[in-house]
Amino acid sequence: MTTRPYDTARPDETSPYADAIQAPGTDESEWETWPGWEGLREFPLPPPGRVVVVAAHPDDEVLGLGGTLARLAATGHQLTVVSVTDGEGSHPDSEVLRPGELVRVRAAETRLALERLGAGEAEIVRLHVPDSGVDQHEEEVRQALVPLCSGAVLVAAPWTGDVHSDHEAAGRAARAAAGECDAPFVEYPVWLWHWSHPDDPRVPWDRAARLTLPAGTRARKRHAVDAFASQIRPLGPGAADAAVLPPEELAHHLRPHEVVFL
Repeated sequence: MTTRPYDTARPDETSPYADAIQAPGTDESEWETWPGWEGLREFPLPPPGRVVVVAAHPDDEVLGLGGTLARLAATGHQLTVVSVTDGEGSHPDSEVLRPGELVRVRAAETRLALERLGAGEAEIVRLHVPDSGVDQHEEEVRQALVPLCSGAVLVAAPWTGDVHSDHEAAGRAARAAAGECDAPFVEYPVWLWHWSHPDDPRVPWDRAARLTLPAGTRARKRHAVDAFASQIRPLGPGAADAAVLPPEELAHHLRPHEVVFL
């Protein structure tokens, strides 16, 4: 997840989704009391083997599926985490950390987060696609993902309706690559919880499933999210160095369950 001014919706300004990410979001209290959670089926963990989790930006995989990554690591699954971009666009006007420095910081944060999830042995693959430009490199990403998806027991990627061009393009590329390899595929939302609302008809709830997180797993995920200091804390006092993920956004990702679309 990169900084909100650069987490742009689709470029079509007439789209009903335009500015959805920049606009005030849905409070987590509304999601907490949603009775619809009870209607979601439980998604079972895949059989033993290798699981590939694609992230548009470093931290998407932990925000969206960190608890599931912890569960998979605990059951002995091999994990491959693919960072499509390096997340260098999170603070474009910062005078504290330049883009090249952010690349190194965010890479280290990802490794630390995975260690905190108990997934320190996970393979991390970086595609180095420009932040906020995944849609311009979608075919390149697909080609890079095909050999990684081959033989996987599950491929997970950002939801193709997440209203962020990087997330959607990464999801489309991963879906195509998984399909080419005949690998099971699911999508996980990240920004949905911000711009959407309970029972939102724009969301394919009929394809949604949840993964329940035991208390210990939730604690691991909370600790892993804390590893992304460059995103959850200000880099400095100026507006250009503000936190990308304030507490009200993090609350969406610290629930007792995670969601995927089948």
